[in-house]
Amino acid sequence: MKNFASFTRPNLSERSFADSRSSISVQSMGRTIFLTPDAITFLEGEGNYTFIYTNTGKKYLVSKTLKSLAEQLNAKFMRVHKSYLVNADYVVARLEDDRMLKLSCGKEVMVSRRKIKEITCFLDHSNLRISA
Repeated sequence: MKNFASFTRPNLSERSFADSRSSISVQSMGRTIFLTPDAITFLEGEGNYTFIYTNTGKKYLVSKTLKSLAEQLNAKFMRVHKSYLVNADYVVARLEDDRMLKLSCGKEVMVSRRKIKEITCFLDHSNLRISA
């Protein structure tokens, strides 16, 4: 009887496994598309469904919760509100005393009152203080 180690693929590197795990699969027009975290600007949750917005301007609907998708994404993503998960690379401005984030795609996302201090600290340490 073979042990578990004999069933693993020795030619797969840990990096490729981590990369494939961090990409999110989306069904679109009968095809499966894999989105990398770098291509995602922000995610908007609505109950058990999540809208994924990409840097190309496309919007995908996935039947997963925002929490489950947040676990798959890297540390660049910030939970700024109960309904929003934002990629820090796409934040271009902070508006209304840091209550709103303006993204490179033109969308504006609300920051919850309880998260303002945490988000401000995170963006300041990431050298993203852009507001006037």
